[in-house]
Amino acid sequence: MNITPGPLAGLLLITPKVFTDSRGYFYEAFQQQRYTEQGIPHFVQHNVSRSKQQVLRGLHYQLPHAQGKLVGVTRGQVWDVAVDIRLSSPTFGKWFGITLSDDNPTQLYIPAGFAHGFCVLSDEADFYYKCTDFYAPHAERGIAWNDARLNIPWPVNHPVVAEKDNRYLPLHEIDHAHLFS
Repeated sequence: MNITPGPLAGLLLITPKVFTDSRGYFYEAFQQQRYTEQGIPHFVQHNVSRSKQQVLRGLHYQLPHAQGKLVGVTRGQVWDVAVDIRLSSPTFGKWFGITLSDDNPTQLYIPAGFAHGFCVLSDEADFYYKCTDFYAPHAERGIAWNDARLNIPWPVNHPVVAEKDNRYLPLHEIDHAHLFS
């Protein structure tokens, strides 16, 4: 497994070692001890979503009950985005995007203090995320996926977005009490 720091403080790119032969391939998708050695907290919940092409989910976070997330794709292809919303961070308001797919088992670790979203590039995609805290509906928050100041170039022409995701405010309009200090 190869773990490299991402361009924003705390993000980690994790590439497992893949063993291939005539039958197919094998790789360790998760091994707690190795992740703990890298400072990644324990995970308490594992989620999977299946989405169709053009679906855009995000940009989501929880406060309180902030979640660190380990994300990846088991089928299809997505463009994944993490936005630093830690007020004290030197990269506050910056984002990072990466294509994740079943052709390349790279994972992204997103620490607590980031908003997260993705859009589906393939016909369908199965996306997983391990979380460091449980889902808490009362703590669910988000940032407008199309925030003009963030200027995220989502690679879909006509995204299919949930109503709640269309109601979120741009980052600069969110009360600082609803961001990470």
